Amino acid sequence: MAAVGSGAMDFALPPEIEKLRLEAEEVAEQAAAGLPILEDSWINAHDRAFSQELGRRGWLGMTWPEEYGGHGRTALERFIVTEALIAAGAPIAATWFCDRQMGPALLAFGTEEQKRRFLPDMVAGNAAWCIGMSEPDSGSDLASLRTRAVEDGDTFVVNGQKVWTSFAAMADWCYLICRTDTGDKPHQGISELIVDMTTPGIEVRPITDMTGNRHFCEVLFDDVVVPASNLVGERGGSWKQTMSQLEHERGGIDRLLSNRALYRDTLPRADVTDPLVRQEIAALESFYRIGRLLVLREVLGQAPKGFSAAAKAACTSFEQRVADFCAQAAGPDAMLWNRVSRGVCYGPAYTIMGGTNNVLKNIVGERILGLPR
Repeated sequence: MAAVGSGAMDFALPPEIEKLRLEAEEVAEQAAAGLPILEDSWINAHDRAFSQELGRRGWLGMTWPEEYGGHGRTALERFIVTEALIAAGAPIAATWFCDRQMGPALLAFGTEEQKRRFLPDMVAGNAAWCIGMSEPDSGSDLASLRTRAVEDGDTFVVNGQKVWTSFAAMADWCYLICRTDTGDKPHQGISELIVDMTTPGIEVRPITDMTGNRHFCEVLFDDVVVPASNLVGERGGSWKQTMSQLEHERGGIDRLLSNRALYRDTLPRADVTDPLVRQEIAALESFYRIGRLLVLREVLGQAPKGFSAAAKAACTSFEQRVADFCAQAAGPDAMLWNRVSRGVCYGPAYTIMGGTNNVLKNIVGERILGLPR
């Protein structure tokens, strides 16, 4: 430990958190053992039984209030656990969206009834959620969405279409962003509804991507009736609520470690006698540590408001660089179908999902640096 006044910074974890890290790494390695693909586990590896195991260990809703089933633990403890799970490739996708952003969104904007109804199942690992946000022809322009919910007595009737809705085919609930009113500006009149995915009128169409995965889905809503009590927060106020939700989505460790397992397993194949290869390894290892600090600033609330856009843009660009390095290290084998070639095919997704890097850089320029539009 650094001496007081030495100017050095001590990054050592407290003993109790170091113990938690070792436990989480052991659990993660056991859960990942035998899986054919270890990278991108937070978006690909869906295992409800393991999610329930995480619930039994108290590793879901770790920072949430105990009155709603949470565990009242620190943000650093949650960071340590999720870092271990994602780095190893543990199958956490079934409840990842709940733990990362749906639960925090309900804690921030939900009614007391909604919190008591939905949060305990999330904490127990019993509920899978999807996010109905993106739409065809809209891309990252959320304000242009056209899915509409019309009030009808004590219900809303939803019609519209969503796309890239990960795990919609396996979800129990959809956190739906839709238009309930008109406004002077495109971002006005948008609301958030909790939709039961078994409701009549919902059609889910899985989309096969170039890696063969089918977690992306298209979701169609045809006169879907949703109780008005499932409105989250302020009617027409979703823009501010969703921006808050995206802070959780963009600034987490999943944006740095998605293909860490692939890097770990491919690194021994790299030709370290080549100085250029050594230089690239040094660059990757250096940014991995920088990116981890960027995420920690977000997790601990030390980053400026909106800075998650910068953290995500930097970290996901790094993940693409990792995928390219693994292909170079594998050599001709990268031309066959295997984990490495799959990683190259999946690589472009890192800088698209959760907001494209072009959009995020605009956010940094306009909202953080105050540059002219």
